[in-house]
Amino acid sequence: MTTVEPIDAINYPAARGGCPFAPPPAYQEALEQRPVTPVSLWDGSRAWLVTRHEDVRSVMGDRRFSADARHPGFPFLSDGRRELAAQNPSFIRMDDPEHARFRRMLTGDFIIKRVEALRPEIQRIVDDFLDRMTAHHPPADLVAEFALPVPSLVICRLLGVPYQDHDYFQERSRILLHNHSTTEQVRQARDELALYVMELADRKEWEPDDRIISRLVARGDLTREQVATMSLLLLVAGHETTANMTALSTLALLRDPVQLARLREDPTLIKGAVEEMLRFLSIVQTGTVRVAVETAEIGGTTIEPGEGVVCMLSTANRDGAVFAAPDELDLGRDARRHVAFGFGVHQCLGQPLARLELQIALETLIRRLPELRLAVPVEELRFRTDTVVYGVEELPVAW
Repeated sequence: MTTVEPIDAINYPAARGGCPFAPPPAYQEALEQRPVTPVSLWDGSRAWLVTRHEDVRSVMGDRRFSADARHPGFPFLSDGRRELAAQNPSFIRMDDPEHARFRRMLTGDFIIKRVEALRPEIQRIVDDFLDRMTAHHPPADLVAEFALPVPSLVICRLLGVPYQDHDYFQERSRILLHNHSTTEQVRQARDELALYVMELADRKEWEPDDRIISRLVARGDLTREQVATMSLLLLVAGHETTANMTALSTLALLRDPVQLARLREDPTLIKGAVEEMLRFLSIVQTGTVRVAVETAEIGGTTIEPGEGVVCMLSTANRDGAVFAAPDELDLGRDARRHVAFGFGVHQCLGQPLARLELQIALETLIRRLPELRLAVPVEELRFRTDTVVYGVEELPVAW
């Protein structure tokens, strides 16, 4: 258990406030008053909450802070998260050189040049789902009919996973990402998904293709369990994050007609607009966790070995020392210093793909549906406050 100064600790995770796009008020207060502050976790243990942009980057870029969940003192954010992170962990829960060895096996699939070559195919997928959504009279649920299926189909094609199985892996992905899933629920969902991928990998050995799972199998130096763990990381993260980011970005634009009109009038803003959306929304609402393996000083606070750290990406992305008027959505802003994808050697492997999907999905949606609007009052929307990835459960829209 972490030893901290005798001051009140913030209960983690903290409740969100009135603005659906802003970080919880307790985190924002910490950013302003005590940027490195103790938090109380689900099991009564404590960790350090790091809120400033500079300090978050320092922790994530410092090898004295480990991403390995096997280290004593690692700050698990729930009992279910402990089960997911500590048992047969993916490479994002490893440190170099182990982390780098597995990551290099996938890096080539997500370099910018390779991802950009997917633009025509992703555009066809976006147009196809938008055609289906608009083939019937409104309203429609943008989440179920557009935001979720687009990245799901894209990641299925990259991995070589049959898209007709999307209900199966989406339901289990939600269990894995929910803060209140029990150890038993997480174990069952993880084991079922792992078995699904291992059986798929077995078939790829006899019927190979040019997709990621097949290439991992063909290497010959990975066990079926390792192939499954690496593939599941891409499958779950590859659709959940982009789906929620697409829907929440659409909502943010519909709530800000000035910025929406600005993007409609000048579609060339889309790349910068996506960066600003990533900064403004910071949908990985639980932050990024590390544990100190050596003594280190962050923001004037000494953190000892065995003490956990929660890097709050959302407050780092609203740090006024880095971003002027940080609580305002400004699609003309240069937001490239945001940390929505993390920082350092563990930053998101799939970020080029996520950027491209968001650029295409949002630009196409705005261009093809100039009268797009919410079909219900915003007060009726249900937000995903109890999951790793923030978003809306449904987004009823009309056009």
